[in-house]
Amino acid sequence: MARPEPLLSVRDIHTFYGYSYVLQGVSLEVRAGQVVAILGRNGMGKTTLIRSVAGLTPPRRGEVRFQGELLAGLSPYAIAQRGIALVPQGRRIFRSLTVRENLLLPTSRLAGRGRRRESAARRWDLPGVLAEFPQLGARAGHLGGNLSGGEQQMLAIGRALMSNPDLILMDEPSEGLSPRLVRQVEEVIRQLRAHGHAALLVEQHLPLALAVADYLYVIATGRLVFEGTPAALARDEAVLDAHLGASTAQLA
Repeated sequence: MARPEPLLSVRDIHTFYGYSYVLQGVSLEVRAGQVVAILGRNGMGKTTLIRSVAGLTPPRRGEVRFQGELLAGLSPYAIAQRGIALVPQGRRIFRSLTVRENLLLPTSRLAGRGRRRESAARRWDLPGVLAEFPQLGARAGHLGGNLSGGEQQMLAIGRALMSNPDLILMDEPSEGLSPRLVRQVEEVIRQLRAHGHAALLVEQHLPLALAVADYLYVIATGRLVFEGTPAALARDEAVLDAHLGASTAQLA
């Protein structure tokens, strides 16, 4: 039996910022219901990869396909309408809007679903998101700017869920969070997968990535230097040391 096509397929993409050659032939796949993590040091191209998929920094060469459809030439909002949600680095919530107003933004007429296919993932609405994140429910009328860093991260994830995406792009979701909140992010990602969402996760927190990912890629200077399962990466002393500043002993 033929293997079903991946939900997201990135093939040999080359992405630039002006004359700066950032992604140099990157290829990867994300399948339905799968969590895939991208690891690497700062400045290696992780965020550029997320931006390339989302259409914010389109590749100059190569192709990105979502559910078999080529995304080249589509604007970021048109890509979002096809079922891709972004949890950006730094949260990027609207500080002058309430929690409730932030969450309702993806349901506005301006965020129409376009040619979106029906999602197999759980259908999210405001009561469902507030039930998933009780701390947001308790502060639904508070301004986003008055939330703690952890609450803002939950709000950014909840806002993404409100669009009922098939794929969630998450850029450094544990950045700046306490160990307790990192554990909460880990549980949230597990729940997303349980609800049928796929995720492409950029992360520097190695234990978090190893705990939640089904498959991993390591990027260095715009090229992939490893791909495999969390167990395989945890055994690869050379990659851990050269590209992640870790060791097998630390992960034991």
